[in-house]
Amino acid sequence: MSDDAPVSTGRLVLVPAVITLGVTLLRLFGELQGWSPRLFNREAGGGLALVGIAWLVPIFGAWFGWSVARRGSVPRFGRALGLTLLALVLMPALGFATRAAGLPEVSYTTFGLYVVGSIVGAVLGYLAWPALGRTLLAYAFAARIPVALVMLFAIFGSWGTHYDVAPPGLPPMAPFPKWVLIGLLPQLSIWIWFTIVFGMLFGLGAAALARRRAYATA
Repeated sequence: MSDDAPVSTGRLVLVPAVITLGVTLLRLFGELQGWSPRLFNREAGGGLALVGIAWLVPIFGAWFGWSVARRGSVPRFGRALGLTLLALVLMPALGFATRAAGLPEVSYTTFGLYVVGSIVGAVLGYLAWPALGRTLLAYAFAARIPVALVMLFAIFGSWGTHYDVAPPGLPPMAPFPKWVLIGLLPQLSIWIWFTIVFGMLFGLGAAALARRRAYATA
């Protein structure tokens, strides 16, 4: 089957996007209520709290990959996996390079490099299997735009959640530039990279299983 076989992206993304929004709102409510830090961590970055939308990426990535493959789009697995792994290691490699160059962990230069690197990585992940990449990109924006908006209100309202707590080392600043730096730009770059690359990795695995099952029942 062709890699360009038509797939209804909107229909695939709709329910996962609604579920993801529900988890985002639950996370916000739990933090505002001061519930268990293990589930609703209010520290900067979220502290790997168990309630969070990042954990949904492998689940929905696998579902998207399975669904796209079942609808007739089959990637070139070797090429797709290679590009996905390249996109995956790009950000850790960039982090290693910035430390080796002696750049501060929290600086505008380092942050800018991460933003550019995440965009490059997201493009590589997308190109690994464009039929799935389109779905993951749509889901990434559907998941992350609401988070960016929540962060806007949280920062201006000083809610004391992980949505408005600045990372250590960030100098004091007005609410709007703070939102741009820790909310808008990361959500629409680094987290897009994360969603596409990890979603693609699990999506490829699910697509391989779907193809094997199709051959077994042929």
